[in-house]
Amino acid sequence: MFNPKVVALIGASEREGTVGCALMKNLLLGKDRFTIYPINPNRPTILGIKAYPSIDGVPQHVDLAVIATPAKTVPEVVEECGKAGVDGAVVISAGFSEAGPDGKKLEEETKQVCAQYKMRLMGPNCVGFVRPAGSLNATFLRDNPSPGSIAFISQSGALGSAILNWAIGSNVGFSFFASLGAMVDIQFGDLIDYLGEDPQTKSIIIYMESIGSAKRFMSAARGFARTKPIIVLKAGKYSTGAKAAMSHTGSMAGDFEVYDAAFKRVGVVRVNEISDLFDCAAVLGAKQLPAGPRIAVITNAGGPGVMASDFITDWGVEMAKLSPESVQILDQVLPSFWSHGNPVDVLGDADVKRYEMALQVCINDPNVDGVLAIYTPVAISPPAEIADAVLRVRALAQKPILTVWMGEEGVREARRKFREGNVPTYETPEEAVKAYTFMYRYNRNLELLYQTPAELPVNIAPPKSHLEVVIRKAFKEGRSLLSQADADRFLDVYGIHRLEGGLATSPDEASEIARNVGYPVVLKIMSQDIVHKTDIGGVVVGIASREQLADEYRKLLNRVKTAKPDARIDGVYVQKMAPKIDYELIVGAKRDRDFGEVVLFGMGGIGVELFRDFSVGLPPLNQVLAKRMIEETRIYRALSKGLRDKPPVDLLSVEEAVVRFSNLIADFPEIVEMDINPLIVSGQKLYAADARILLDITSPRPTQPYPHLVIIPYPTKYVIPWVMNDGREVTIRPIRPEDEPMEHEFVKNLSEETSRRRFFSVIKELSHDALVRFCNVDYDREMAFIAETRENGKRIEIAVGRLIMEARENRGEFAVVVADKYQDQGLGTKLVDMLIGVAEEKGLESIYGIVLPENVEMITVCENLGFKVTRQEDNMFVELKLSAAPAERVIPQGVRPAPVMETEELEEEQ
Repeated sequence: MFNPKVVALIGASEREGTVGCALMKNLLLGKDRFTIYPINPNRPTILGIKAYPSIDGVPQHVDLAVIATPAKTVPEVVEECGKAGVDGAVVISAGFSEAGPDGKKLEEETKQVCAQYKMRLMGPNCVGFVRPAGSLNATFLRDNPSPGSIAFISQSGALGSAILNWAIGSNVGFSFFASLGAMVDIQFGDLIDYLGEDPQTKSIIIYMESIGSAKRFMSAARGFARTKPIIVLKAGKYSTGAKAAMSHTGSMAGDFEVYDAAFKRVGVVRVNEISDLFDCAAVLGAKQLPAGPRIAVITNAGGPGVMASDFITDWGVEMAKLSPESVQILDQVLPSFWSHGNPVDVLGDADVKRYEMALQVCINDPNVDGVLAIYTPVAISPPAEIADAVLRVRALAQKPILTVWMGEEGVREARRKFREGNVPTYETPEEAVKAYTFMYRYNRNLELLYQTPAELPVNIAPPKSHLEVVIRKAFKEGRSLLSQADADRFLDVYGIHRLEGGLATSPDEASEIARNVGYPVVLKIMSQDIVHKTDIGGVVVGIASREQLADEYRKLLNRVKTAKPDARIDGVYVQKMAPKIDYELIVGAKRDRDFGEVVLFGMGGIGVELFRDFSVGLPPLNQVLAKRMIEETRIYRALSKGLRDKPPVDLLSVEEAVVRFSNLIADFPEIVEMDINPLIVSGQKLYAADARILLDITSPRPTQPYPHLVIIPYPTKYVIPWVMNDGREVTIRPIRPEDEPMEHEFVKNLSEETSRRRFFSVIKELSHDALVRFCNVDYDREMAFIAETRENGKRIEIAVGRLIMEARENRGEFAVVVADKYQDQGLGTKLVDMLIGVAEEKGLESIYGIVLPENVEMITVCENLGFKVTRQEDNMFVELKLSAAPAERVIPQGVRPAPVMETEELEEEQ
């Protein structure tokens, strides 16, 4: 579709000023690269090219159809394309869901036709796409961008064309441009997948209004961001996500925070201004990314240096503190009245040597992560010569250097040199600081993908079936809010420690519970109709005796009845008080309309919505992800360092609690909101003091696994015990990010022969990045099973089988390797068989592998499992066709053409 040999334009016209004419002229720019067939039943030729009345009359197979006919004809036209075997279509036409119910109906019909014929479709109501390197312009825009390395995807046609025009004026080249329109089929995730394999594309920039399929976007972006940056400008920053909520989390986590968390999770950079899109795309493609936030500023003028310092503080990065050694060297090479700190003012009379020496000292300083070099033209040092000095330092530097050459005509040559040398250059300090900040955030987001989580004592499959009974009972009774007793059961199953307590319906019952848990206790009113108990005096703390309890019990009921006379009272919850309260935290979850369930962590207590100190993450969470969430809050400093007389907290226990909570949320799609507030920190222990669980009782029970998550959790269903041929027991399970150390040892201990059979060369050490790629998999797109056993009481990996799914080909490539001392025990056969089962589940048409001819054992395994074995150059190609493979498609002949209107009639319709 995007590299066609044959293109058909349905609705072609030669009348100037029409969409059909503009499309035809743009397509003719590539007439030497592909064949063009105009489709118009009312014209024998269009712009000198023979026209055809319908798509079925075209004498060649059509790879791409561009449709510009009235909206009411589009479903029929698309069906003609499907019957003719067209691979993909772009529907330029408007008048669909944006036009009301009738248009929405046409949109649904078009979508169904595409699905029926397995034809890809961009639009409707879109501008189309451009592949500059292939001279393919399937839009009606006047602009024709030059080739480059940036792909630009816009949801809005009008804004996309305006940004494209602005970028062309700024000499920005493109590998790809597309306007997606209504996204009935092709969405952001599809294009990210395609461009991720496109060698011409080095980075992707996106203007987004709505995300479409969040799951597809997240999965595609996660794979792409490892090697190429994605920058997103998301409109609707201040839209509200949930105005009516039954929990603190539901009230606080809005659209901006959720989108921000989602982008961070997959390594995407979010920007706020159009100009930032292209600045980021260029700078993130640079060779060096900053390892940290510390910037050194070098300037030959004090004012711009001070401005840069202010911008650095405003944007949340840091002014680096130069080391004493660096200051000592600068004292020797700079005049005695230099600034003696950062910014490094080399003064207005600085020559090339002085500027270059100062830059070299700063770039070598261990306290500096990156340098911002500012220059204002003065007579003593030509700007181009100073630029040459920067390029000399940059050639050997392992840290980023960003430049600001201020002025216009006098610095033009210097900027040209920077661009040719791939050194980011800007007109103002603010632009440079923003670019550095985005570089740092991007690198930090990638670290999130690459960090190895610590192994936590968390049961990923606790006994939870009885909790489904609790939920079904609530559904049957029409209760959306679980009782405190039921909420306690969820906490207990997932190992989240709580303060003991129980529900009482009389003072005597309350006294008995207090006696069992021990004084002092807290009393809390329990009611389905009361969201926040403290607002109406529904909580009493510090009750130390039976007499005090009886008195406070009656007072509590009277207060609540006065404040909420119509509230249904379930009773009073009697709870053990924490020994002391050092900090109050909140852990919560809410259902987002785009990203499903999200998790919130932050400062808790009664002021939770006032202080709004929280971060948001997407489940499932591991230890690294939980750690990052905690670090993003302001209270993290107190938790890690202590505050006044309060000691620092065991952060690993907080991370563990967040991971346990995430597992709970992932396991129950019926939970629409949940709060643990406060989660009390008392010394080095955590206690859930109050838990609130809200169910979605309006939706049918889900039949698909994890419908509420956009990231698939660890697939516990594949964890199985197995016995090798010699009787030894092993556990076969999907790989996890925490397995990186075990995977490293496994590869390291393979013999040279086994390593060569697996990797086609001898590899004894894998880099951290490679190990992350092996262990941190997207279970939607890839599966890796490891077999583990114990030797001398230590868990070890003894085999691994991997299946990587190729979505565009609807097939998967597999590889298996078994540790030398465990070969010939049936493990290879078992792992290949399990991978076949996964491929069947995913609906793949085939599974294949490349095997060295001398690897007779693996070839035999494949033959025994039904693979077809053929020689492919120097290797053996093994392939198994699966039951998902479709029958060959038969294209009917003599398809009746749909009525096609002239483009001017189309415009009148619109």
